[in-house]
Amino acid sequence: MAESFNPTTPEEVERVVAWAAGEERPLEVAGNGSKQALGRPVEAGHRLELGWLSGIKMYEPEELVMTAAAGTPLREIEAELAESRQELAFEPADYGAILGGEPGRQTIGGVFACNLSGPRRIKAGAARDHLLGIQAVTGRGDLIKSGGRVVKNVTGYDLSKLLAGSFGTVPASATRAGAVFHVMSFSVHPVPVVWSEAPWVEPLDATWNRTLALCTGSTKPVTVNLTYEFVSAPEACSTRSALL
Repeated sequence: MAESFNPTTPEEVERVVAWAAGEERPLEVAGNGSKQALGRPVEAGHRLELGWLSGIKMYEPEELVMTAAAGTPLREIEAELAESRQELAFEPADYGAILGGEPGRQTIGGVFACNLSGPRRIKAGAARDHLLGIQAVTGRGDLIKSGGRVVKNVTGYDLSKLLAGSFGTVPASATRAGAVFHVMSFSVHPVPVVWSEAPWVEPLDATWNRTLALCTGSTKPVTVNLTYEFVSAPEACSTRSALL
């Protein structure tokens, strides 16, 4: 079983990563491990767990921005946003439940480290598009900062967006991108003014045409989710798809 490190400060994260780099020890980085089933298992004798680096550092509903530590549970962030009728527009899914693990365990650091978004990505953008700034530790054990708390905050290369999707990799080489997030600032958005469900009992082709008309009309929906049941053999139904 891998030996676990549970840092409570960015300086402790820095020391652990610097030690692993200096001793050339493989180091697995995880929040609450809700996405461990993605990809190949990590072959490492030591594990850096960021669950103790938790808490919302700053939230300004009027400015549509929040700053939180990497180990903050996503459910805690969503609950805080709901009180101001705001949300994460890119709809991060609960991959713990999807991959057969315990639901409600994923952290905001894991969301941005994996850059995983929900069905609204085509309209709202990916997780990285909402990331404003980070504080992180490189694979050499150096503390770095990129971006800030406003949208137009980068002159030159936007390092925070490069690191989003690195899946917690922290190579020591300067030619490869990776770092351990420990604090991040991100944009939030108001929830849609109107949310409605319209049950339609009709053939699939008719529902398809109705949905296309809705999406091309004067009122643009934020997202459209279609749920239907087969009333005959599935192979007898035609299959269609489109980006809504």
